[in-house]
Amino acid sequence: MRRVLVTGATGFVGRAACSAFTRRGIEVRAAVRTVGAQVAEAAEVAVVGDVGSQTSWDAALEGIDCVVHLAARVHQMRDRAPDPLEAHREVNVRGTERLARAAASAGVRRLVYMSSVKVMGEGRPAPYREGDPPRPADAYGQSKWEAEQALARIGEETGLQVVILRPPLVYGPGVRANFLRLMQLVHAGIPLPLGAVNNRRSLIFVGNLADAVVAAATHPAAAGETFFVSDGEDVSTSELLVRIGVALGRTARLLGVPAGLLRAVALLLGKGAAADRLLGSFAVDSGRLRERLGWTPPTSMAHGLAETARWHGERDKRRTEARE
Repeated sequence: MRRVLVTGATGFVGRAACSAFTRRGIEVRAAVRTVGAQVAEAAEVAVVGDVGSQTSWDAALEGIDCVVHLAARVHQMRDRAPDPLEAHREVNVRGTERLARAAASAGVRRLVYMSSVKVMGEGRPAPYREGDPPRPADAYGQSKWEAEQALARIGEETGLQVVILRPPLVYGPGVRANFLRLMQLVHAGIPLPLGAVNNRRSLIFVGNLADAVVAAATHPAAAGETFFVSDGEDVSTSELLVRIGVALGRTARLLGVPAGLLRAVALLLGKGAAADRLLGSFAVDSGRLRERLGWTPPTSMAHGLAETARWHGERDKRRTEARE
């Protein structure tokens, strides 16, 4: 493979994926929304505007061997769209269909689609495997599942090789949202009532996910496959907090409050969904990816957390200097 088009190239995963391709000598064309978007490691940039049912991809796809589709309307805790499912469908379903058909018409050989474990639902005690039936529980997960089905149809109709990756929570330098908040709480030494939580959750370091994207784009055996991908080290919420503390050089202050009591209080406060993310299990079995493609995560969770902690420290230092 000589040249890849990466959508969502300015995002958290997109930046890492562009770097991973460049390190392997593969030219990267970054699809961006606006003129002036900064994309590290991209050989060239193609401005395509918003991703949706009307996006024009012709110029961006010229001379491309593989498309890596990372751009998406992501899960939102407080979605203000009048119809969240329709808003997700416009980008994640119809936008993906538009890109896939344009790619097939342009002679692109393969499309790698970044889906999500959210297509499976909200978690369960046993790890998910690729043969398990998807049961999405929210608009984001539903739109991702519909996009997967649309891509399967397009692949059958056109011969486009579709590869689907379903990652769990992604962490690493540049992480935001819940993972960053957990790091900030541990760093501040705030006592957290999560010491008795004994769940199992999968995560993936952003560098490992980028490496898996390259494998999905280049390995002959990946064509037509769907893969769960993770670090392969499932941890409980309490264990994760301890590991974050070690990476930060702090001691995670954990209180052993029973998980059942925490869940009951959360439900009374209308925070049941947030409690599920901290207390529930959501693990995936990435054995299929390892067996079919011979893939192993190049970075351990300990090293990934250390890199994330180093970024967090540099981020805090820059913010402190900016205030002085």
